[in-house]
Amino acid sequence: MTDALKRLSQEGVAIWLDDLSRTMITSGHLGELLDQQHVVGITTNPTIFQKAISAGDGYQEQVADLAARRVTVEEALRMITTADVRDAADVLRPVYEATGGLDGRVSIEVDPRLAHNTRATIAEAKQLAWLVDRPNTFIKIPATRAGLPAITETIGRGISVNVTLIFSLQRYREVMDAYQKGLEQAKARGLDLSTIYSVASFFVSRVDTEIDKRLDALGTDEAKALRGKAAVANARLAYQAFEEVTAADRWQALARDGANAQRPLWASTGVKDPDYPDTLYVTELVAPGTVNTMPGATLRATEDHGEITGDTVAGTYEQARADLDALEKVGVSYDDVVQVLEDEGVEKFETSWLGLLDSTKAELERLADGED
Repeated sequence: MTDALKRLSQEGVAIWLDDLSRTMITSGHLGELLDQQHVVGITTNPTIFQKAISAGDGYQEQVADLAARRVTVEEALRMITTADVRDAADVLRPVYEATGGLDGRVSIEVDPRLAHNTRATIAEAKQLAWLVDRPNTFIKIPATRAGLPAITETIGRGISVNVTLIFSLQRYREVMDAYQKGLEQAKARGLDLSTIYSVASFFVSRVDTEIDKRLDALGTDEAKALRGKAAVANARLAYQAFEEVTAADRWQALARDGANAQRPLWASTGVKDPDYPDTLYVTELVAPGTVNTMPGATLRATEDHGEITGDTVAGTYEQARADLDALEKVGVSYDDVVQVLEDEGVEKFETSWLGLLDSTKAELERLADGED
């Protein structure tokens, strides 16, 4: 077995894990991932926390204490999730120090119910940064229309941000603009730009899932020939946009003031169609200065049989544009697809959060009743 993960890291791709649980931390498994599988970061989202907390392992004592204090379910959930992120951040602190703050990061998302409320998102971002209280934390803010000014304001206050749920190229450019505006505000406030970091999480597999569904409904040979091409093409064009923005005078001026580039992060990289290679969204998106956050199964698949052959993004932009143009020609609207995916992404995370609130409330009530 070749060390594909090591080769991926050498190509300039930071390997992050899209998963977290208390057991992963306390068992030492997280530390093993850092030592043995080149993992240098962690991302979380409401669905990940719902899975971890609903499983129950490692949370009983804290939930019992919270029940004894009669805290609200909202407070309990935030105390539980921020505890996990704080402890994970401590495990990753050596990576953070060794990379000068670039990696060793743990991301935690604002309440997804606030995705369309700018002011509330800003307030939540500030609160989460205070609660976790670790320099190697990213606050995740969704790239909704209301999220853009929240990104700017949060960055402008010196809080590092992971912008999530990006599907469209236009929205990605707006995210990069929001980041630069935030850095300009931070500079005006006299903050040290070199201490502010950001990644932009561009979602991948969900694009193929939605577009392939529409192509299958069309059923023509032309439509079938386009299956499985859109997600990689979309991400590659996002990297082209990143290159264009970071080459422009506006960014170069910020860079001279010590600003850090907002790295593209490939998210949703678990392959959902069994007809496709299970490492597709890793091996086809190798480019320097990027992050790939993988679910555990994808990480293991890449380690086992991933073929890392070097940069697979450079020189692909013309074909990527042709692939997306071909979708429009057969009747698949790119603009409609990315809007549907953004709306569904927010809805799915909100559903997970509400389910987590319900299960946490039930456990709090059970333990509170049991102590009387």
